[in-house]
Amino acid sequence: MNQAPDNKRLPALTLAALGVVYGDIGTSPLYAIKEVFGGAHHPVPITPDNILGILSLIFWSLLLVVTVKYALLIMRAHNNGEGGIMALLALAHRNTRNARQARALVLLGLFGAALFYGDGIITPAISVLSAVEGLEVATPAFKPWVIPITLGILFGLFWVQRHGTGRVGGLFGPITTVWFIVLAVLGIANIWHSPIVLTALSPHHALAFFFSQPGMAFLSMGAVFLAVTGAETLYADMGHFGAKPVRLAWLALVLPALTLNYFGQGALLLAQPEAIAHPFYHMAPDWALYPMVILAGAATVIASQAVISGVYSITHQAIQLGYTPRMHVQHTSSQQRGQIYLPGVNWALFLAVVALVLEFGSSSRLAAAYGISVSGTMIITTLLVYVVARRVWGWGRLRSALILGAFLAVDLSFFGANLTKIADGGWFPLAFAGVLFLLMTTWKQGRALLKARRDRDAMPLDAFVQSMSGAAVPTISGTAVFLTPHPDQVPHSLLHSLKHYKSLHERVVILNVNFTDEPFVPDEQRVKVAHLGERYHRVEVFFGFMDRPDLTGALHRCMDVGMPCDLENTTFFLGRETMIPRKKSDMAWWREKLFIAMSRNAGTVADYFGLPPNRVVELGAQVVL
Repeated sequence: MNQAPDNKRLPALTLAALGVVYGDIGTSPLYAIKEVFGGAHHPVPITPDNILGILSLIFWSLLLVVTVKYALLIMRAHNNGEGGIMALLALAHRNTRNARQARALVLLGLFGAALFYGDGIITPAISVLSAVEGLEVATPAFKPWVIPITLGILFGLFWVQRHGTGRVGGLFGPITTVWFIVLAVLGIANIWHSPIVLTALSPHHALAFFFSQPGMAFLSMGAVFLAVTGAETLYADMGHFGAKPVRLAWLALVLPALTLNYFGQGALLLAQPEAIAHPFYHMAPDWALYPMVILAGAATVIASQAVISGVYSITHQAIQLGYTPRMHVQHTSSQQRGQIYLPGVNWALFLAVVALVLEFGSSSRLAAAYGISVSGTMIITTLLVYVVARRVWGWGRLRSALILGAFLAVDLSFFGANLTKIADGGWFPLAFAGVLFLLMTTWKQGRALLKARRDRDAMPLDAFVQSMSGAAVPTISGTAVFLTPHPDQVPHSLLHSLKHYKSLHERVVILNVNFTDEPFVPDEQRVKVAHLGERYHRVEVFFGFMDRPDLTGALHRCMDVGMPCDLENTTFFLGRETMIPRKKSDMAWWREKLFIAMSRNAGTVADYFGLPPNRVVELGAQVVL
């Protein structure tokens, strides 16, 4: 469990949180106002009343969605310190006893996670592109270089991920702090010339905008939503740093800086409506244009970091909960357990981002695709938090409905406005999420079917031990560890070993690994040992879905519970199934083929559990699905 940071570590963690968590929402000023008033998708006419109405909408969206909903409410719904939609799903699922409701929650949470991946692809593309496009403000000669420079920056970003989010956050934190200070200074300088924009702090301007032009106001919500994209990463990345540093950074620096900058852009448009082509860059004096492009480029790299870290966290949780195949996971910090790096996910994400940049080519075109996945994820998060509020926090039905119903209404309004963008590119994140949802549900269903087939042909472990007692079987010195998904059944690898070698080791360990729906399992609860006879032992190892599944380290703890284990004289026997599809199975034939393909490309059990390669023996078997 991630502990709350002490006062000595709080400043460092807050600075690192700035560098990892707030890059996404912190770079929205680069394109949000521009898309509201100058985008290709239902631009709002630039009039004083419309400017004040939009500024009021943005401010109250930041206040209600990010501050109240996420920072103050949803971050309370942590799973032993871990956030994100998969952790929230595990928390809600654990407290739901009705099987039908539990299945519905799982499907809902999986689709929300799939939508978050769509955000993970679009955010780096739109953020870096919008920053590099600032070079066009300086001179049109840079236009042919926008795409190559963007791709170069993105490659550097994904390459540096291997150093871990803690080090990356420590590097990015100071840059992000400078970025937010510059945002505030630019905003103040422009507000000084048109202080009337400060009246937009009152919600009556937003209400007046809606009442006077309801159709336009609704459509503008799709672009206004760009100002709050990144709120979901506050929750997803909470486990990297803890809730307190994340909240402190938001309230002390990020929210004031964003508000000042948006209001400064509004003040600029009141005086110079023609600045809508690039209002952010026109806020700065001419001499500061190139430094601003460089700083914005750095800030957008950081923006991408927020989502990338969230994708790592959700993928790791999905692996542990059994919704995706095993992948290589590198833990990059000995102090913060949630800081990880997944090489396969990292470079797959990079290739997808590159494809997106080349396909859309500009931040304005990408803005049409942006928003649907994030607003969809927000809706699902709100629904899952409703379950947590009722069953974990003990809220009554009326209280839960009033509070979370109000947030759901806001989420639905954003989602509805973004649905109008489907034909202009919004289809992409929905299609991407649909494919990922299909893969995750196929993997889960396939693993359940595989388990059912193994259980059907399995032999009870107690009966096997009893039948082997007193049997004249040659004995080999050392320990044999047989991994099995079911602790009460004889592993197929043990039967195959006995059949081929006609012998048994002097100590036979039936090892079962369990992943709980808690983020972390305390060390004293890591292993359970049952002695089944003079030679046979059953060991159950427990990991949380954010734990590093280190089996050799867990087996060392067996000595503390009465079973000596010399790893130098231990051999691990693993079963490797060759799956054969069949018609009229419980799965559709095409899904069986998909599951088999995913299984063949999954990481090996030995690598995933950190087993020494020179002490692993794999024994194959065929399983007809």
